[in-house]
Amino acid sequence: MNMSKKSIYRIVFQSQGSVYELYAREVSQGAMFAFVEVGDITFGERSKLVLDPSDEKLKSEFSGVTRTYIPLHSVVRIDQVEKEGRAKIRPSGDPESGNISHFPMPMKPPAVE
Repeated sequence: MNMSKKSIYRIVFQSQGSVYELYAREVSQGAMFAFVEVGDITFGERSKLVLDPSDEKLKSEFSGVTRTYIPLHSVVRIDQVEKEGRAKIRPSGDPESGNISHFPMPMKPPAVE
């Protein structure tokens, strides 16, 4: 999954009950097992007159982050896109998020007496 520097990728993943949509120039399998490595996260230039709270929350959460590692089971999709869109955070139940639900996790078997 070695990606070109000029490409732009949209990464959609779940974290802490929200759906994140980020844009980055680097995406790879990475050296850590079961993690997707994302680098060179971009936020684009937005109008300085209109402030989007979601955009500002993302910028502050990822400020100073040069590379992030997303657990593979949290990734919803990764698309190579022609141009960068707006990074955003949405609650998981938001209709704009589609029908994204948590991956089923194995249940602990009942204790045997």
